[in-house]
Amino acid sequence: MNTAVERKPQGCTNLKVRQLMRRLSQHYDIEMSKCGLKTTQYSLLSHAVNLGPIRPADLAQVMQMTPSTLSRNLQPLVAAGWLVQGAGADARSRLVQATDAGREKRREAQRHWKVAQQTINAQLGVERVLALHALIDESLALLQGTDEPELEGVGDAS
Repeated sequence: MNTAVERKPQGCTNLKVRQLMRRLSQHYDIEMSKCGLKTTQYSLLSHAVNLGPIRPADLAQVMQMTPSTLSRNLQPLVAAGWLVQGAGADARSRLVQATDAGREKRREAQRHWKVAQQTINAQLGVERVLALHALIDESLALLQGTDEPELEGVGDAS
């Protein structure tokens, strides 16, 4: 007789991950708002500082977003004077790069991001954060290439 109780996940994994993401995003957004950026803008600005000048298509690929999403997300950063889209290698290509003001904004934002991260580390404990990072990295590797191509805007109800 098998007395072991079969364990299986209860509830929806997608819902649980989205709940965690919303809570984490809210935490980071509150801290990042102190410097006038959203976390998504900080990420884009950081990538542009670190990788630029870079073609928008390459930036979108690195950030794992569609070119149209990148284009929309670039607009406020360009309007604020933190990024510019200049001429590329030929008349049809463009390059994204940070301005001096953009690099300064990133330095300011980086200080707020560190506060947000240190607070999460303190609330969850460093060991739990390290375990969470490892679990996420392992899960992403296992799920890599298992889904159909992303259809922008489809199924994004949460």
